[in-house]
Amino acid sequence: MNDTTASRDAELAIHTEKLNLWYGTFQALFDIDLKIKQGIITSMIGPSGCGKSTFLRSVNRINERLGYVRITGSINVMGENIYAPGVELVQVRKQIGMVFQRPNPLPISIRENVLFGHRIHNAATRTSKSEADDIVEDALKTVLLWDKVKDRLDSKATGLSLEEQQKLCIARLLPVKPGILLMDEPCSALDPKGTEAVEELIWELRGEYSILIVTHNMAQARRASEECIFMLMGKVVEHTETGQMFVTPQHKETSDYIEGRYG
Repeated sequence: MNDTTASRDAELAIHTEKLNLWYGTFQALFDIDLKIKQGIITSMIGPSGCGKSTFLRSVNRINERLGYVRITGSINVMGENIYAPGVELVQVRKQIGMVFQRPNPLPISIRENVLFGHRIHNAATRTSKSEADDIVEDALKTVLLWDKVKDRLDSKATGLSLEEQQKLCIARLLPVKPGILLMDEPCSALDPKGTEAVEELIWELRGEYSILIVTHNMAQARRASEECIFMLMGKVVEHTETGQMFVTPQHKETSDYIEGRYG
């Protein structure tokens, strides 16, 4: 990679070139070329099984735990190929946070949930109680949860509502200072009020974080993202501004999906 290309890549949150992925003999992704900008919210839509979640899991290297996954091509995150030899998985996970469909708080206190990732990534450094208190307060304020839980930080996180649990899972990522947040159907387990609250939070986080959301909910994609990617059968069909995607899609497949003809 020359200096000019590296400089351009550094301006992107995620840049993939000719990304292909196989589960055993089944090919799930085909020649994925994507340039996802820093500091904005990008949504990824498409029917079930089209490769959305597979792509997301490739970006923070969860897929490779399966053992029978093969990948070709490149994924550059903030200008660095995360599959290059010598890249440490712990650094990838520090840079790229992931939020799953169902909230998955640890069965420990709210405070210790927030500090969990920080303690792992700073195991060699002692964190004072006042520093830990500041980390917890800052993270919970960022996710708009502090006022609700500040008087019960030592209570079990599993006692929170689903909306609060999902916000806590996002808060747990923030102390390690990731540049990118990946969200796989982050509102699918929430009621409409909880969905609205998490979408509000996502907008609050934009700018400081680059956010990629996979969603089946096209209304959510339209409300809660600035650019949108449409995938079909393991391929990227279209990537454009969200408003343009939903008003004047460039491809018939995109139009058919948005209008509910399949998916």
